[in-house]
Amino acid sequence: MSSALDTKELEFARQVRRALDENAASIPPATVDRLAAARRAALARKKPETATAPAFAPVFVTVGAGGAGALGLSGGPSNDAGRRFSALRRFALAWPILALAACLVGIAYWEDHQRTAELADIDAQMINDDLPLNAYLDHGFNAYLSRAR
Repeated sequence: MSSALDTKELEFARQVRRALDENAASIPPATVDRLAAARRAALARKKPETATAPAFAPVFVTVGAGGAGALGLSGGPSNDAGRRFSALRRFALAWPILALAACLVGIAYWEDHQRTAELADIDAQMINDDLPLNAYLDHGFNAYLSRAR
């Protein structure tokens, strides 16, 4: 559907352009002058284009007489600022990995704690139970328990 609508719009635009081109020669010169003046006035009042903010881009800077290239700030000859920036950038890249590792360790610890608590509950129930431990070792009794549930 949209392609049919697009073709209809294009055909209409061609017809309008053709009609304007055919009648442009018949416009009186005074009208052409007024239209040109109006166009210049509109362009003069046009709002300026919004300036875009400059984006950060690393700059290769040669340091010292040896001309060794270093990736750093283009602010000046001090290499300390570049080192501090580089260390901060490395930390900014490393902290999510460290946070993920800490979360994984915490989850593993919590799951181990939960599993230990479950086993302790089972042991406490077995100790408090009236049945002897040999009953739990009997396969027939285990079958009886599974059918009873």
